Amino acid sequence: MALPRDAIGIPMVRRVLGDAMRSLDASESCIADMLLAVSEACSNAVRHGGPANRYEVSASIGYGHCEVRVSDHGTGLPTMPPHFPPPDIENGRGLLIMRSVVDEVSFGVTPGLGTTVRLRKELCREGRESRHRQLAAV
Repeated sequence: MALPRDAIGIPMVRRVLGDAMRSLDASESCIADMLLAVSEACSNAVRHGGPANRYEVSASIGYGHCEVRVSDHGTGLPTMPPHFPPPDIENGRGLLIMRSVVDEVSFGVTPGLGTTVRLRKELCREGRESRHRQLAAV
């Protein structure tokens, strides 16, 4: 999905991804973790993705995992901060939150062209039976 660099698109991303994960019987806790991480990545794209006025979100779900990529055209953050900021600082926790709720977080930063955040989480299924269905892409 290509979205305007405005927070109004984040609930739409959450809805589409959450519905797709539910259709494949992902557990609600797994969905909540992924939606939190994706919301943080989208918020960063909205906040830091300039000068472009759009960012992109793509997802693939299947074969036991969910992978989401959020790409913007900002300058990017080349490394993960080593720790949370002090409690009196309002910002700066998003990357650490992402890292704490998904299995893998990686960044692709191309100077002058933007940043891609890749989030990957193994799917925990509702119930005992695991059906290996696949949703190719969102």
